[in-house]
Amino acid sequence: MEERKLAWWQRPIVRIGIAIGLLVILGGAVGGVYYTQTPPEQPIAFPHSTHVGIGAQCLYCHPGAATGPVAGLPPTELCWGCHQQIQRQTPELDKLASFARSNEQIPWVPVAEEPDFVHFNHRPHIAAGLNCEDCHGDVGNMQVAEPQAGQNMGWCLSCHQEMAPEQWTRLSDCSLCHY
Repeated sequence: MEERKLAWWQRPIVRIGIAIGLLVILGGAVGGVYYTQTPPEQPIAFPHSTHVGIGAQCLYCHPGAATGPVAGLPPTELCWGCHQQIQRQTPELDKLASFARSNEQIPWVPVAEEPDFVHFNHRPHIAAGLNCEDCHGDVGNMQVAEPQAGQNMGWCLSCHQEMAPEQWTRLSDCSLCHY
């Protein structure tokens, strides 16, 4: 009886290897989406809804958004400047007081971060009249700031095309946002 030779792609070991490779890639993609869409745990549970509800403006805590690429995270001194006057005791205010007493910065974990190959600047977006909520969602109703689903290059390009069709050629130039 003559033994038939299988082509390399028909061999069971090759097929198993391909299946394992595809599972690893799929698992990495699912994990990446999950971790980029899940709000990170913060050192202090900061209720955005409370602060926005009393009239605090985004730029008060995140002044860098008006002038440059990074909005910035509030330093301990800024938070403590208001909260040292509040007599109410809560576990979160106790944490803030502890950071202030020890002269330590609160190790906030950024929620909205761009990949290293993306050059983003808040300044032109604010100058164009966009509000923080246009990109970051209704933060005023969030207990904790959350990454916005679908915030990717296609999302940015469709906004550029919709907001400024007369400038589409310039706003769709790859070098505008990528190094």
